[in-house]
Amino acid sequence: MNRDKLLKRLLSDKDEVWDIIIIGGGATGLGAAVDAASRGFKTLLVEQYDISKGTSSRSTKLVHGGVRYLAQGDLSLVFEALHERGLLMQNAPHLVKNQQFIIPTYEWWEGPFYNIGMKVYDLMAGKLGLGPSEKISKEETLNAIPNLDPEGLLGGVIYYDGQFDDSRLAINLAQTAYENGAVLLNYVKAVGFTKDKEGILNGVNLVDVETGNAFHVKGKTFINAAGIFVGDIKNMDEGEKSNSVVLSRGIHIVLDKSFLQGNSAIMIPHTTDGRVLFAVPWHGKVILGTTDTEVDKPEIEPRASEEEIDFLLSNSARYLSKDPQRSDILSVFAGLRPLAISEGKAIPTKDISRKHQISISPSGLITITGGKWTIYRKMGEDLIDHAILVGGLEERESVTKNLPVHGYLKNTNHNDPLYYYGADKFQIEERILTKEKHLREPIHPHLPYIKAEIVWAVRNEMAITVEDFLARRIRALLLDAKASIEMAPVAAEIMAKELKKDNAWAQNQINEYIKLARGYLSGYDE
Repeated sequence: MNRDKLLKRLLSDKDEVWDIIIIGGGATGLGAAVDAASRGFKTLLVEQYDISKGTSSRSTKLVHGGVRYLAQGDLSLVFEALHERGLLMQNAPHLVKNQQFIIPTYEWWEGPFYNIGMKVYDLMAGKLGLGPSEKISKEETLNAIPNLDPEGLLGGVIYYDGQFDDSRLAINLAQTAYENGAVLLNYVKAVGFTKDKEGILNGVNLVDVETGNAFHVKGKTFINAAGIFVGDIKNMDEGEKSNSVVLSRGIHIVLDKSFLQGNSAIMIPHTTDGRVLFAVPWHGKVILGTTDTEVDKPEIEPRASEEEIDFLLSNSARYLSKDPQRSDILSVFAGLRPLAISEGKAIPTKDISRKHQISISPSGLITITGGKWTIYRKMGEDLIDHAILVGGLEERESVTKNLPVHGYLKNTNHNDPLYYYGADKFQIEERILTKEKHLREPIHPHLPYIKAEIVWAVRNEMAITVEDFLARRIRALLLDAKASIEMAPVAAEIMAKELKKDNAWAQNQINEYIKLARGYLSGYDE
């Protein structure tokens, strides 16, 4: 999947008419691209930044039904998400794994209450369930999580959910769509639509962000899956400002694994703002999250507030015997949820349903809002069903329920340092490491990544900036922001060689990356 070749393919025939053009390279757009391409439609996806640069690389890394939504009574969303969780685990076993969660109980009523709730969760998952929930004793709870605060602890409730690597799944979905014939391009921005005499969309004006070159492509149907920027795309169509989504910021802090000993995750059902809080082991670190703060405008690099960081630290300290301090934070990352606007009176963002909504403008623009990572496949299927109707395309059934995601590898060993590449791991070893043995060298002593991954990301995964690699092709920025800054010169040197760039380009990439990563060190702009 080479960007230069894909761009040449796009520009080779100016009269080509695409069946489906998708704007947005996050979970939703990628799900639509996979669905459309696998049905045999001529599919183009463009993303103004990098694949999954926005919200889709900033999740809590959970593939789940949503215990909180169960408590809110949103049963249809939970049922749908649990079903999709099972399908995703079947179709991408190299990236999605079964994760044990424990709800610690400190009040007499919590044990039976949560046990019953999780039994309902199990029943809703049906044959796609990951394991039966059960009530456990104080001793069993502390054996599973030795550094849980024992004072007042009565026991716990075990349940099972899925865990994944969000940006790795995103790039694998892009590869899946590509292998089914789609053209996908990062750093290509949609700047305007064209319409026929009846006012129906027939093309989109694009700009290659890398070069500034502008061009026009024709299409039959157009999907607005721009996430937090859906309003901008609707404005291009309707010519007026559109309030399409409510934006909610969720932040996470990353800590050393010593703060969560054992392999179990913690689900904390009571926080001071009424949300649940997760402490989840991930890539040898611990993720604490999340928050829910309404914000006014979209930002591609949102920052946490000091209050949000303090909220996570103080709420987690109530349950951990080792209280995390600000100095213990390895990285802070934030994402904005594009929540579908609810009819009627205003409600807190934490209470807005995560269900997706699809609308169609008079010109034929198909816009999707809301949703969540777990149901990306279903959102993609729903979008293409709408596109078939809007564009008068040939009716073809979706095949994604049983479509393996690129890299599919059954019985993946998640302790393997290269496990998240799935079947591509063998190609990295054969095509790169056997020929260039020096690329086995680690990039940094504190993280498990090797130099061969830089080469692979450029040659096969459309990484064209140091940030693309360190933030999303590997997860160094999220796992240890300081270490990732120290990795930037190595990444820039190897990428410059692969991309045929000069020393000035490499130095500029290092400077830009350091500027970005400093915000992950503190969590907020200083």
